[in-house]
Amino acid sequence: MTSQAVTPPPVAGSGDSPQGLAFAVSAYLMWGVLPLFLKLLSHITPVEVVAHRILWSIPVAGMLLIAMGRTGDLRRALTHPKTLAQGALTAALISINWGIYIWSINNGHALDAALGYYINPLFSIFLGAVLLRERLGRAQIAAIALATVAVTILAIDTGRIPWLALTLTLSWGFYSFFKKSLPIGPNQGFLLEVLILMPPALIYVIYLEASGGGHFGHMDADTLLLLACGPVTAIPLIAYANGAKRLRLSTIGILQYITPTMIMLAAVFLFGEPMGRARMIAFPLIWAALAIYTGALLHQSRRRRA
Repeated sequence: MTSQAVTPPPVAGSGDSPQGLAFAVSAYLMWGVLPLFLKLLSHITPVEVVAHRILWSIPVAGMLLIAMGRTGDLRRALTHPKTLAQGALTAALISINWGIYIWSINNGHALDAALGYYINPLFSIFLGAVLLRERLGRAQIAAIALATVAVTILAIDTGRIPWLALTLTLSWGFYSFFKKSLPIGPNQGFLLEVLILMPPALIYVIYLEASGGGHFGHMDADTLLLLACGPVTAIPLIAYANGAKRLRLSTIGILQYITPTMIMLAAVFLFGEPMGRARMIAFPLIWAALAIYTGALLHQSRRRRA
């Protein structure tokens, strides 16, 4: 059977819409409270949690596509080798990101997770410069330099590179970068990713249950929590995807700080993680870098509108 080209998603509008703002803010708030949910799963290994996030996201994302009448795009993607290869790459990156994030939250490293997501927009700028040959302005260079200084301070203080934060930054940054090249809509793309991940996730869950090491199917709170991993995973991603289509890049650039700020507050005030002297220096440097980055983004947006 000859492979068919997959229809690209429609181009988003150039302005902000109230619906887009509601979708995006809801997504970031849901991601911000996700650590509280993950703490309830701290006695379950991150790999098992990721497997259930994959499996139980499929019904949620599938029902949404059926309701939207957009299953045709997904069927074409599943028969298009290049799209499948791109989906496999983004699926691998998001599963790595999920696993590292869950481990960070449940092992006293929520502050590292917050740092990773604070750095992410600056890493995206760096990726654009290196891989797409995008020209960096002075403000962007200054922001990246400040973030580099912050990471260096943390590395000197602990005697090692803050690999948790950087792994989250790298995995999410590359995921976002390659996700842009998927020639299908964001909702179809998410379902494609979890469908690709379904076979290994299902095999792993069956193995755990057969060996007596699993936590699912015992008519207890663990089963309910693992089932909840589906909507908890799929709903924010779908809300974000639909919000991003209806908002300007500058608006998304500002809103994305909601989640790491909520993670940081939860880490300090709910989980009791210590800030420490190095973090008390590094985090303000990151905030300064983000302020410079946001200011440059807003300036560019105003110039384009003018």
